Amino acid sequence: MKHGLKKHNGFTLIELMIVIAIVGIITSIAYPSYQGFVKSSNRGSAQADLMALAAAMERHKAANYTYNGAAEAAANTGKPAVFHAHSPSGEPVANKKYDLTIDSVTASGNGYVIIATPASGTAQIDDGKLYFYSDGRKAWDKDNSNTLASSEYCWGC
Repeated sequence: MKHGLKKHNGFTLIELMIVIAIVGIITSIAYPSYQGFVKSSNRGSAQADLMALAAAMERHKAANYTYNGAAEAAANTGKPAVFHAHSPSGEPVANKKYDLTIDSVTASGNGYVIIATPASGTAQIDDGKLYFYSDGRKAWDKDNSNTLASSEYCWGC
């Protein structure tokens, strides 16, 4: 008959604490990167929706010879009547990350500015507005200052 120590299977408290510490460190590094990816993805959806709204504006102009009257209640500015007023447009309004608006239409009705504004109560709120101009210019108020610097006239900068 053998006499000796029984072998115990399992982890010690020290080993478990080390694993928890490693998982915590990895999480603290990965989570901000994930949040940045989510914001970037939502911004990409808003850019696509702005381009779709711009195409709707062009269809409106082709039918009416002006950009005037493309907003709700045949107004020139405000929520668009020619496209969804939120982004991502393919999802319910409860999931919106941005509000889409027709910001301005020129007096002649031949030019416009449309904006995607981060929706309040979302993670996008501090991400800055996206602009699209009828002449093809794009801008992103990256620093969320409500003033566009010359370096912000692009979506990928």
